[in-house]
Amino acid sequence: MDGTLVDSEKLWDVALYETAEALGGKLTEAQRMTLVGSNMDDTSAYLLEVTGREVTPESVAETGEQIRRRTAGLFDDELPWRPGAREALTAVREAGLRSALVTSTERDLTELALNTIGREFFDVTVCGDEVEGFNKPHPRPYLKAAELLGVDPARCVAVEDSPPGTASAVAAGCAVLVIPNDVEVEPGERRIFRDTLVGVDVPALAALLG
Repeated sequence: MDGTLVDSEKLWDVALYETAEALGGKLTEAQRMTLVGSNMDDTSAYLLEVTGREVTPESVAETGEQIRRRTAGLFDDELPWRPGAREALTAVREAGLRSALVTSTERDLTELALNTIGREFFDVTVCGDEVEGFNKPHPRPYLKAAELLGVDPARCVAVEDSPPGTASAVAAGCAVLVIPNDVEVEPGERRIFRDTLVGVDVPALAALLG
């Protein structure tokens, strides 16, 4: 979702930089880039580490809540679409194909984002707090989505923009269309790269499955 369908990583920037400052430190741009695609607990623990704070279950939970509150306020406004994303979702829906939103973002924030993206595009949604702690890059998020859709992961195309998300989809057995945004994704098996989703339609997605 973030950075793939909507350009919401810039909003996460605001929340993460502000939280780091509230913790008494600063987050560098290089450090921020390592968090693209990360789940909330990992992000919170990392912010505590780089700001010299003690990492405990309590401090991770408190920091996560700070990030959630700030991000929720930012997500409450309309989110900017990534190029071609809305058209690609529309093409998939009009063709009658089943689709899932698989995101590391937690359910409450995802629901806010779906006010812009549109729930009607997805048959199921799998969020970062719904995978029993096995977040991206673990394959569980994509495996769960395939289970809920009732399809073989090997017959699925995942669309990703980050290294954790790409690794998750590959490990689940999906073909992956990688649209890099803020961070570079290394080439590898079952990965096809494009600059944007502009022009990506159902035949283009089907071709990725060979």
